[in-house]
Amino acid sequence: MSKRKVHKTEEEWRRELSPEEFQVCRLGGTEPAFSGDYGMTLKEGVYHCVACGNELFDAKAKFDSGTGWPSFFEPIRPDAVTYERDTSHGMDRIEVRCGVCDSHLGHVFEDGPEPTGKRYCINSVCLEHD
Repeated sequence: MSKRKVHKTEEEWRRELSPEEFQVCRLGGTEPAFSGDYGMTLKEGVYHCVACGNELFDAKAKFDSGTGWPSFFEPIRPDAVTYERDTSHGMDRIEVRCGVCDSHLGHVFEDGPEPTGKRYCINSVCLEHD
């Protein structure tokens, strides 16, 4: 079940998010590897978007990729996230965004485990865990 899209001004996002959350979620930044709260967490539950609360990933899809960021092999449902081509920093990657508020979450790569072969490399600062 998809949620209604969230649209806010830059000033509204700045008021609601911490400076680090704003930098990553709204400006497409990246937290340093091994610095986030959820890189090594293997607790059951659901990971939500810190900006809007959208359900993004089930902990059952989480795995230790050794990269220093939380990694998942699939989103909780297909419309939970959206994708955009990202050619910044001299790389060609697929950016992952929240399907509700369009916050930058991280990137998806083709080097993950079965059953999907995908590795959703997500910034901890973009997530809340229930």
